[in-house]
Amino acid sequence: MGWLYLIAAGLFEVGFTTAMRYTQGFRLDLPNAAFVVCIILSFGFLQEAQKTIPLGTAYAVWVGIGAVGTIAVGVALGFESLSLARGALLAGLVGCVIGLKALH
Repeated sequence: MGWLYLIAAGLFEVGFTTAMRYTQGFRLDLPNAAFVVCIILSFGFLQEAQKTIPLGTAYAVWVGIGAVGTIAVGVALGFESLSLARGALLAGLVGCVIGLKALH
């Protein structure tokens, strides 16, 4: 169950980083609310995950999901570009996250 909590935590991390993109310096109510809700849920799920997954591993996976997901959303929405080198580095990051899961 810890890994499901961790995946949820990572997805809500993507949610709060995406919401942050739209806050305009935290001046807009709806993106601010989405940011706060997502960050609370992200940290709450991370806290639950670390009950069964070592915190260092949970944190590394959480950051990996958040980083890859945030870049993927940025590319999909046209805010960021994805070069071959950047894609290869992201693939390496995903590989490291999978490796941490495999070794747990």
